[in-house]
Amino acid sequence: MSAILECRNLSKRYGSKEVLAGLDLTLERGRIIGLLGPNGSGKSTLIKLAAGLLTPSAGEIRVGGFVPGIESKKIVSYLPERTYLNDWMTVRQMVGLFADFYDDFNSAKAYDMVGRLKLDPQAKLKTLSKGTREKIQLILVMSREAELYLLDEPIGGVDPAARDYILNTIIQNYSDNAAVILSTHLIADIERILDEVVFLKDGQVTLHSSVEAVREEKGTSIDGLFREVFKC
Repeated sequence: MSAILECRNLSKRYGSKEVLAGLDLTLERGRIIGLLGPNGSGKSTLIKLAAGLLTPSAGEIRVGGFVPGIESKKIVSYLPERTYLNDWMTVRQMVGLFADFYDDFNSAKAYDMVGRLKLDPQAKLKTLSKGTREKIQLILVMSREAELYLLDEPIGGVDPAARDYILNTIIQNYSDNAAVILSTHLIADIERILDEVVFLKDGQVTLHSSVEAVREEKGTSIDGLFREVFKC
């Protein structure tokens, strides 16, 4: 199966600050991948490059064989760290917006998840709790039949019960032809759904391994290894 994401000597600078420094990485389809690292390691920058929101300072990045742009955006579904939907919109209006905007959006799947959460389609975003807002954003992103899902801190501000729902939604709504890249600090909470991990430090990959191999070779959990590698 072809790679969904390929980075070759990828660098990104903001002025004199180098956030990604000659990064090499290949990720395959059919995997849920944890993108892990301390603050400032380059996680969000890499996700934004893959989403086509930033351009590299040097090197190459390919998504499904495409340089990030119009074609790659058709197959990428991106969940940013911050809410970008308008407070005045209802759940129904948000589903309609995504259905109008994305050819691969599955409205039936979205409404099925809305129903299972017992959400009122006429409820306005501003009336909903932070956890419910995050669930709705994830429903919208995961209701696309995309090939790459980029999720930046999808469980950052929600309670443990909501985290379980969000993680189960991720597992149930991607296909073997797709990959999920999930950036988070809450490693212990997401470890159970991961197939692979990528550790970033100072803009470079310091570890890329299957979760199974980490447990067998290191004799520890991903969370335990992370704490050991990145301890202050």
